[in-house]
Amino acid sequence: MIDSVIRRLALPVVMIALSAGCAAPPRVVVITATPAPTATPAALPSLSELGSIELLAEQLFVELYERASPSVVHITTRTQVFDFFRGVVPNEGTGSGFFFDDQGHIVTNHHVVEGADEIEIVLADGTRTSARVIGADAYSDLAVLRADNLSPEQIRPLPMGTTKNLKVGMRVLAIGNPFGLDRTLTTGVISALGRTIEREDQAALGEVIQTDAAINPGNSGGPLLNLRGEVIGVNTSIRSPTGGSVGIGFAVPADTVKRVVPELIAKGRYDHPWLGLTAYEITPDLARALQLPVERGLLIAQLQPGAAADRAGVRGATQQLRVRGGYLLIGGDILVAVDDRPIATRDQLTIYLENNKRVGDTVKLSLIRDGQPITLTATLTARP
Repeated sequence: MIDSVIRRLALPVVMIALSAGCAAPPRVVVITATPAPTATPAALPSLSELGSIELLAEQLFVELYERASPSVVHITTRTQVFDFFRGVVPNEGTGSGFFFDDQGHIVTNHHVVEGADEIEIVLADGTRTSARVIGADAYSDLAVLRADNLSPEQIRPLPMGTTKNLKVGMRVLAIGNPFGLDRTLTTGVISALGRTIEREDQAALGEVIQTDAAINPGNSGGPLLNLRGEVIGVNTSIRSPTGGSVGIGFAVPADTVKRVVPELIAKGRYDHPWLGLTAYEITPDLARALQLPVERGLLIAQLQPGAAADRAGVRGATQQLRVRGGYLLIGGDILVAVDDRPIATRDQLTIYLENNKRVGDTVKLSLIRDGQPITLTATLTARP
């Protein structure tokens, strides 16, 4: 039924787009002696047709919600925290999650369940039961829960989509439990792709989806859906000066979920590919000060013994330069590209490896050593 509604919605929407494109006067280019035919502008949809489009969209959202919301769970976590005046006191947090497979595995955010002493989930039918963490990954902000005492009828996994064909402007739906309000639906569009979230305690998380669908505290871990009811992301954070939604929400992309979650289920962890190096980001000012041959790249400072870069023969700093406030490690190789992709920042290096490589894969490192370009091959090891 949903697919048929999508097909019915497609034609009127295209007509609106074409009509808008005809607003400017057409340019006429004469290429023969025969006058060029004049195109007849498409007629604008009538008010009754526009009303029908709205009703079809409404019907689609209703059916999507009815189909997807039973798969979303409300997560409550309990911890013990120390208060200076009251001593040890209980503390509760809330979040969202959804069934990933027919084995009862529930996907949520790592930060929703991090440090929890007790986890309780509430299903759409009101069932309350305890759950446990079977795998978590702080970098991707993903975790997997398991509740063993559920019947097969209560486990309703959501289909996973892909992020490869997403476009800015596509309609999306978010279902979660903002402020503890069970299975709340919000709608919006994909407002940007390929965003990078800067985090104080973790490396930057890249390639996230930005949406203007309202995301609030408690939505974390819930699904971001496309119009086919497929999960295209896991809602993870917002950017807000007030702590509430201002139309800038972020979701971990579905392709990351499909890569990380199966390993969390199988091993309880996800091994991140790692070169094992620390480096300075080269700027034009730093390049001039150190008389470096390039203005962009990573100046290798230190190598982790036995890690990928060390085994490949990459060289770290050979001397210390005293600068205001400390020391600068200089003299090491300059990394300018990985697999022929230019690298200018540490975040670019991390995000490229995360999204394109696995532990055990090889990468080509383009380096400058003593002013001369060299190429080395490194086999990626796991980040400690």
